[in-house]
Amino acid sequence: MRETPHASDHTGHPRTRRERRRRRLAGVRPGTPPGTLAAPATPARITVISFDAAHAVEDVARDADEAIRLVRPGAVTWINVEGLGDPATLARLGERFGLHPLTLEDASNAPQRPKAERYDAYFFIVLRMIQGSIDVEEEQVSIFFGADWVLTVQERAGGDVFGSVRDAIRHGRGRVRTAAGDYLAYLLVDAVVDGYFPVLDALSDRADALQDDAIAHPTEATLVAIQRLRHDVLVLRRAVWPVREEIGILQRDESGLIAAETRVFLRDAYDHAVQALEIVEFLREGVASLMEVYLSAQNARLNQVMKVLTVIATLFIPLTFIASIYGMNFEVMPELRWRYGYFWAIGLMAICAMTMALYFKRKEWW
Repeated sequence: MRETPHASDHTGHPRTRRERRRRRLAGVRPGTPPGTLAAPATPARITVISFDAAHAVEDVARDADEAIRLVRPGAVTWINVEGLGDPATLARLGERFGLHPLTLEDASNAPQRPKAERYDAYFFIVLRMIQGSIDVEEEQVSIFFGADWVLTVQERAGGDVFGSVRDAIRHGRGRVRTAAGDYLAYLLVDAVVDGYFPVLDALSDRADALQDDAIAHPTEATLVAIQRLRHDVLVLRRAVWPVREEIGILQRDESGLIAAETRVFLRDAYDHAVQALEIVEFLREGVASLMEVYLSAQNARLNQVMKVLTVIATLFIPLTFIASIYGMNFEVMPELRWRYGYFWAIGLMAICAMTMALYFKRKEWW
């Protein structure tokens, strides 16, 4: 019989075209039975950290069975799986910790909507980890945690934002070594949220630089850079927006999986999420105004060019009129056979042009 989650976060946004393509490449097809684990072509790397108040042990496991053997009774164990290339690994870990097949399916198929769900013996959280300053990279992170264990599943192998958490465990900083799995899960969620701020600072710097370029040198490259910035801000907004509600679900939980002391720390993570969301909204409005600045600068530049062309065309109107008069094919015309007629016509044109140019200059049209 299927377990029913007690709380969930249903906020989210439609997947982008790139995300849908990635999902198709990941092997997810319409009509796939629920609980099916797809297998993208990326190998999985498993690390295990088992710790208590006295000491911490860190290992790299070859497979899920070895990771399970590294679980020590009476200690808190953190198993981190990097990459989604081995469905058997997740299935074996799910069997060991009693994870529902649907949550394993969500963890193995990226991207999923960020959400927080409570099951009978564990919590399941999906987050979007954001990294990068020039090219923003997003990655799905799934967190399962129970009383004395935490299982994290990362979409790709490589760098993450959990370095500070690992250092705290290794060196016994804070209360992580004396707390249970819920506090470790809080630290991981908080690390993901704190990882948004360096990216937000980098996006703010890019916005400031693009504003100067949009005013001084509005080119097509500037427009492309603005569109890339807009895309990165939207990516970050899709990641940050649901986190506030996810942390709120953890704060309101009364199942006993999250201790009262941990809920106090979750308030701080909630404040960080709200602060990040406010910065994202400010950036989103800034990018919209940045596009307006670019368009205004382009219009001003176009108006300047059109003004110059209009002045030049206006200067040639009387010259064209004089030339058309003296170009008439009449036999009897004043100055037609005059010795200085040509110089007279050229001089008259020059005087008219200079007079109009001085007039435009005085009116500050030139």
